[in-house]
Amino acid sequence: MKDSPDFEFDDLQGLLRFGHGKLPDTCFMLLKVIDANAARQWLGSAPVSSAVSSDQPPDRALQIAFSAAGLRALGLRESVIEGFSDEFITGMAGDESRSRRLGDVGTNAPQRWDWGGADTEAADLMLLLYARKDAIDAWRKSVEGGKFAQAFRLLRELPTQDMGRNEPFGFADGISQPKMDWAGRQSTDLHERDRYSNWLAPGEVVLGYRNEYGEYTARPLIDPHEDKLAAELPAAEDQPALKDLGRNGSYLVIRQLDQDVPGFWQFLDKAAGSVVEEREQLAASMVGRHRNGAPLVPTAGDPIPGILQQAQENHFTYAPDPGGQLCPFGAHVRRSNPRTGDFPPGVTGWFSRLVKIFGFGQSRADEDLVASTRFHRLLRRGRAYGPVLVPEDAVRADAPAAERGLQFICLVANIARQFEFVQNAWSMSSKFSGVQQESDPLLGHREPLLNGERTDQFNRPDPAGPMRKTCHLPQFVSVRGGGYFFLPGLRALTYIAGLPGNGMDQPS
Repeated sequence: MKDSPDFEFDDLQGLLRFGHGKLPDTCFMLLKVIDANAARQWLGSAPVSSAVSSDQPPDRALQIAFSAAGLRALGLRESVIEGFSDEFITGMAGDESRSRRLGDVGTNAPQRWDWGGADTEAADLMLLLYARKDAIDAWRKSVEGGKFAQAFRLLRELPTQDMGRNEPFGFADGISQPKMDWAGRQSTDLHERDRYSNWLAPGEVVLGYRNEYGEYTARPLIDPHEDKLAAELPAAEDQPALKDLGRNGSYLVIRQLDQDVPGFWQFLDKAAGSVVEEREQLAASMVGRHRNGAPLVPTAGDPIPGILQQAQENHFTYAPDPGGQLCPFGAHVRRSNPRTGDFPPGVTGWFSRLVKIFGFGQSRADEDLVASTRFHRLLRRGRAYGPVLVPEDAVRADAPAAERGLQFICLVANIARQFEFVQNAWSMSSKFSGVQQESDPLLGHREPLLNGERTDQFNRPDPAGPMRKTCHLPQFVSVRGGGYFFLPGLRALTYIAGLPGNGMDQPS
């Protein structure tokens, strides 16, 4: 991988560029600051991994992210914190309306979370450690040296386990990722974009750069005349007189999703009458891919810009399947990334586009112009946990119970427009693309709407007959915790480590 000469990879934490897939062992730690002065000293010498590429992959990596409370504890001025997004400042569980929109109700409610919830102690920092097989313990011991024990108290170590390519339900995961356009090869001008592309403007994930709207996302900017320490921060591209604390940083969204693997496969087995082929087909329809990662729609067709070298399992759009007969509209991966949803059939110019926007002359409910996919992409960096349980064993009545799930992590520049939009408008919505009485078949909480309408169905259009309905889906995934963090650029991390004390330096 060659570095672009125009991008500051040396100021970028490596997670923004690499998934650290060759480092299978991980340790995710949630920390509380107990001595701000010691914490800043430790941060000043922490071996944080950058995004600079090399011919020899590293043997280990360390990434650091902060909550809003953590930035306060380290002495960042409130006037600077106010420059971050409201979602980050309030937190994932800090607003009842947000919880409802995210589907964090019922058994998913923050009051029931193991961490990050309304009744748990908030984390100030999150450390993400990656290492080669059987090397994580030594790496953690090295990281916890110096002032670490004096600076922090461990709140929780999140469970992680190398499960290879598959997630706990048994499906190949991590396939559909946007390709970051670090070199700016592709225009963000809507008039120059007439089809789905997997290229994504850096500003959709990294703060301080232009996003897919051609604009800069709001982030903390500092006047160097008022803060001499900020002199070493990069200048803001859109306001060069100010220093950009957000530049080369990103928001890290994490949710611990507990997966009921036996419950999932036993329900499908019963719904399929214990016919293995039908069980597999129903599971694939719910996910939107076969277990080996193959999509349910053909991969043949016009080349998709940006992914010509990627696996064919990601080389497709839903254009050949406008009626959802191959991949149902409600399938998990179709909800998460509608791909061609921004260019539905019949859009050939500005007039037809307006017709679609306002809903005139529609023959199907799914022909409305949904928000353009490229404004809502996520860069996923999650890790699974728990022992592997293959479907053939999971369907047995005596299938072993265990904690299994996913530490879902995504990186975004705009929490509301990206993560929260996808979660609310696409995953949890019972009206996505014309579907009725169903939410995401994997992530849905199954709670009825405020008007009493059910959300526990899954519909599969059948070209040979009536809609095939699967009813009374139980909840397969439960939220165990979550939070919003800021993953700073390396110069911003140096700035944070050099902050003066603010009266919070004493142990608490």
